[in-house]
Amino acid sequence: MKETSQTNRLILAILAVVVGIFMIAVAPFLIQTSLERVITALIGVSAEKPAYASGILLFSFAFPLYRGLIFIGGIALLWLARSIYQGEEWSYPVALLAAAFPSAGGMFMFMPYVSFVDGFPIPMVISFVGLIFFWSLILLRKVDKWLKWGQFLALTFAGMLTTHAFIVGIGNMRMLLTRPEKPMYNGLGWWVLSWSQPVQWICVILLFIAIYQLAARKFSGWWLALVSVTSLAAIDVPMQIIRITMTNSTSWDYSYGLPIAIGLLFTLLFPKFKKALLGENP
Repeated sequence: MKETSQTNRLILAILAVVVGIFMIAVAPFLIQTSLERVITALIGVSAEKPAYASGILLFSFAFPLYRGLIFIGGIALLWLARSIYQGEEWSYPVALLAAAFPSAGGMFMFMPYVSFVDGFPIPMVISFVGLIFFWSLILLRKVDKWLKWGQFLALTFAGMLTTHAFIVGIGNMRMLLTRPEKPMYNGLGWWVLSWSQPVQWICVILLFIAIYQLAARKFSGWWLALVSVTSLAAIDVPMQIIRITMTNSTSWDYSYGLPIAIGLLFTLLFPKFKKALLGENP
């Protein structure tokens, strides 16, 4: 970070303060408003389609969970602003992780909002504000071009994949909670669904850790990202096939993350990107 110009470090420090204040004082209220609108819409939908009733419970936990992460991330950014301005290298991965919470969380909350609520998608504001700082922090640093673009691609794809995996995990849990045969699992489709659900959320956690570690140019971050993206592809592909062939579903939810997974795999394995991402690490 010390190689980055003082002007750019000042810009990043100011952004850290502004975005941090937004995450602490504005985003929580936007999230509560979004949650109440989604729940209100789901109450009406579930009256006609009872399978959607479990979404009320799940979103009532998921939205506040991300609100907590975003709030803590905002506190972190305020404390980090001075270190960012001083060019402390350790502040870079910490700030990126803090910015990843509103970026990914806002995008997650955007999906149920646009699915059930008419009008402007409020959660997109949260995601957009997070992405402004997330991408600025990567692009304004003075580093080798292969490192800059390798991190831009790898960290962006990793963040997008956390969103997709979290959404799929929520969808899996929603269906499992309303399955007709519960507490039993009737057939391969339900067995694999209960297999997929925890894999999705475990990979979300691993990918957030990978974002921090990749930003710090640690081999463990590269390895965690590789394991996570491989695990998600290995469960999503058969899940998509089973959903289409055995349940006559027309949904392609599990396949939407594959282009992102391919992009992340390419960035991690392409020799020049890999060398730049790992630096002196093996």
